[in-house]
Amino acid sequence: MLYQEELIARVRTACETDRGLDAALMYGSFAAGEADAHSDIEFWLFFTPRRRAEIDPAAWCAAIAPTSHVLLNEFGSHVAFFPGLVRGEFHFATADDIPTVATWPARGAAVDRMLLVDRSGALAPVLAALPRHRAPALDDPDVLTRHCDPLVNWLVLAHHLTARGEHLRAWDALGHAHRHLLWMARLAENSTAHWLTPSRAAEHELSPTTTAALRAATAPADAHALTTALRAASTLGQRLWTTLATRHGQSLPTALFAELDAALDTLPTR
Repeated sequence: MLYQEELIARVRTACETDRGLDAALMYGSFAAGEADAHSDIEFWLFFTPRRRAEIDPAAWCAAIAPTSHVLLNEFGSHVAFFPGLVRGEFHFATADDIPTVATWPARGAAVDRMLLVDRSGALAPVLAALPRHRAPALDDPDVLTRHCDPLVNWLVLAHHLTARGEHLRAWDALGHAHRHLLWMARLAENSTAHWLTPSRAAEHELSPTTTAALRAATAPADAHALTTALRAASTLGQRLWTTLATRHGQSLPTALFAELDAALDTLPTR
């Protein structure tokens, strides 16, 4: 048994015994049946407003198992670090927040694997109404606007920043381009199972040719490496964009790409 599974059992018990908890769900890799020894454990906890006001999230997590640190992340959830660097992500909410679950893009797992507690019965139908997975329709032409157009925007910006010598900012811009390359690759190869986190399992779900091209489009923050990566990103982006544009009967911004490639050839190579 993985240590995370022991922790999940402890969380389940804590939820079942806390009468001030109206509902709780588990999400992520363990709910989806895709977890391994490096996976997080992830939960939403919906307390009565009175009980939530009493709770110290750090203390609640520490009652599950010893924690080395508990923090509030930028998404509003508490992250606890358990022994072995196991991350636990806990959203401490109230029962009044249950309807907001309906705004999630997808649930990612079967309802019966997600539900831990549902005392009022309010959570199960909201979860059941969500799609299990979210992915764009492969015949939707708007995917070019949503994912191809942003790619070339980030690449042109990264070119200018590299030329200016703002290498760390160019490196950051290239990182934004990477996610759109991943989405484009998944669309081009009809591999959208992990659409919301397109880098997840990409090594196994995308072709070796594409994964090699994606690796070539990464770089440390120095002029030569950034130039090489930008050329690779442009080449891959044009290949993927061509596949998608052909599928949807649309044209490519070939003049823009030609100008970008010519500009990249003027950047320092050492």
